[in-house]
Amino acid sequence: MEGPKCVAVVEDDASMSHALARVLRLAGYRIATFVSAEALIREDGGAEADCLVLDVQLPGMSGFELRDHLVQAGNLAPVIFITAYDDADAQALAVRAGALYLTKPFTGKTLIDAVARALASTVLK
Repeated sequence: MEGPKCVAVVEDDASMSHALARVLRLAGYRIATFVSAEALIREDGGAEADCLVLDVQLPGMSGFELRDHLVQAGNLAPVIFITAYDDADAQALAVRAGALYLTKPFTGKTLIDAVARALASTVLK
């Protein structure tokens, strides 16, 4: 029997990271949190992730750059980009990447639904 799916969250705001992890944990997911793209790479945190929740604007490597790095490394886990700075170009980039895109603030239910959609999709990479 397969255990709960793992969601890796890369979010530099500690309170937001804690809130995202709490919501997803209560929904039954295993959670791994990282404060930066570099931390996820350094700790090989994407290896076990069934889904990635990536903040678009991170210190150092952006969420988009992290996704590109992971794809080049062969990690095709579905991605949900989150951002407080919504703009049409970023949203279009997320869509072209086959990812979901959420603008902060969003509800816990919206996040849980997005993760479920991402995990269920065979189209998302």
